[in-house]
Amino acid sequence: MTTTRSFYDEVGGHATFARLVETFYRGVADDEALRPMYPEEDLGPAAERLRMFLEQYWGGPATYSERRGHPRLRMRHAPFHVDPAARDRWLAHMRVAVDDLGLSPLHEATLWDYLERAAHAMVNTFEPAGGDPGRATLPLRTEPARPADGEPSD
Repeated sequence: MTTTRSFYDEVGGHATFARLVETFYRGVADDEALRPMYPEEDLGPAAERLRMFLEQYWGGPATYSERRGHPRLRMRHAPFHVDPAARDRWLAHMRVAVDDLGLSPLHEATLWDYLERAAHAMVNTFEPAGGDPGRATLPLRTEPARPADGEPSD
């Protein structure tokens, strides 16, 4: 009998995803364009949501869905101005975080491919953010977004 290990387990489980998210948000904390996207004074709640989402996506605990429901990433990001510049800044910080993990080439490529595709999918405008730094927003909302009954999911 063959047991298949999840990507989550193969790369080191919780510790790996916690480190990825911690390194990522360390960059976001000092980024003048991205930091205003997070209205909470402490980035901890946003970091926890991202970590839970990534852990669940890659085969770890289903804590994200248990606490927040279906991920519905496009819907959760819709209120934010996610243009290509915001996407690229998000990816730059994520690149540093992924590189910091020292994963095997196959695991690194698999993770990075997903992160790139996800970041590109979140772009919802090609208009520059303009002079409103509070609108130049990217990842995760502070409160759960729950669609009305019957609303399609992403």
